[in-house]
Amino acid sequence: MAKIAEANSPKISALRTAIRHDASTLSAHLQAHQTRVFPPHARKTIRSFSPSEVAKLLGLAEGYLRTIVSDLEARDGSNFNPQSGPGNRRIYSIDDIDKLRKHLEDSTKGARSPRRYVQHRREGEELQVIAVMNFKGGSGKTTTSAHLAQYLAMRGYRVLAIDLDPQASLSALFGNQPEVHVGDNETIYGAIRYDAERRPMEEVIRQTYMPGLDLVPGNLELMEFEHTTPRMLMMEQQNRTGDSLFFSRIETVIEQVEADYDVVVIDCPPQLGFLTMSAITAATSVLITVHPQMLDVMSMNQFLSMTSDLLDQLHDAGAPDRHKWMRYLITRFEPTDGPQNQMVALLRSMFSENVMVNPMLKSTAISDAGLTNQTLFEVERGQFTKSTYDRALESINNVNAEIEGLIKAAWGRV
Repeated sequence: MAKIAEANSPKISALRTAIRHDASTLSAHLQAHQTRVFPPHARKTIRSFSPSEVAKLLGLAEGYLRTIVSDLEARDGSNFNPQSGPGNRRIYSIDDIDKLRKHLEDSTKGARSPRRYVQHRREGEELQVIAVMNFKGGSGKTTTSAHLAQYLAMRGYRVLAIDLDPQASLSALFGNQPEVHVGDNETIYGAIRYDAERRPMEEVIRQTYMPGLDLVPGNLELMEFEHTTPRMLMMEQQNRTGDSLFFSRIETVIEQVEADYDVVVIDCPPQLGFLTMSAITAATSVLITVHPQMLDVMSMNQFLSMTSDLLDQLHDAGAPDRHKWMRYLITRFEPTDGPQNQMVALLRSMFSENVMVNPMLKSTAISDAGLTNQTLFEVERGQFTKSTYDRALESINNVNAEIEGLIKAAWGRV
């Protein structure tokens, strides 16, 4: 055995050296690419919106929007000055939309039947925590999480996005490059760790470039929770100190900031580890992304079986069951693909209403935007043909509107 170990040790050492070298080289190239497409001094933002888009977001007729805008512009000190776009038509920034929403909300106060434009949850309505999950990478999980968080913020909700994936793709989409902008103890691990360096949840939350949307970024530090939890379980540390059990730690820190938000969106890692278990315990609903291909569905079968056993164990350990709904979201769907349509039909026949009505379409607009760490709400539509962009945007809006309906139903509003 010693001879075998000696014979293999140079190969092992060479492998470690190669992996370390390639990791360093790739990291340097990725940082250089990030600097080219998004320089350090640049500020991410959401693209401008047309009057028809703003009217739809606010739930107004476009003619009434023009009246409201004219009234605001005429007021002294209103500081409301939307820009002009092609054809001298007004275009609105995300900050303009936020000002319009607050103005409309204030103007209806005191009315017999006031209409709500700021969509904050009301007294007695529970904070909604949506865990976006899948066991397999490439299912559109992070893309779904990012667009859902941004959509809800644009609709007037107070949203907290939590990047629980050590790969931190959600953080990168929101302008926080994990290798550059996220330091030690600046992820949610800083709030859920077991030692004396644990921080309050509010200290790891960052504002984004969108009103109403905050972020808890991620990076490789999150893996520490997967490594330290087994040791703590073996030592029974939480029993000696009265510290919360591992599966309730995310729920506990979310409760620290519960009053500040209406919806929390958690982008879970593509594995059933301790982070995912804690996210499931914190969640009031679960969204499982599914790419309608046989290998992906087979992987989902394993995911569901393992999750079922996991939920039983969490229940036996005392974890609460607060889940209001679970849905399967078909992602990267190609309507002209025959096998995909057959797979979707099979999923609908098995899971019925638990499969969302609206699928997320596969689109070059979404994938191309992702190449520059942008969402479809950020990239300018002029970079694509109008039909390509509008088709992708309609798909995303339909999916997110359906999820918004589930949130409202959980609050008893519909």
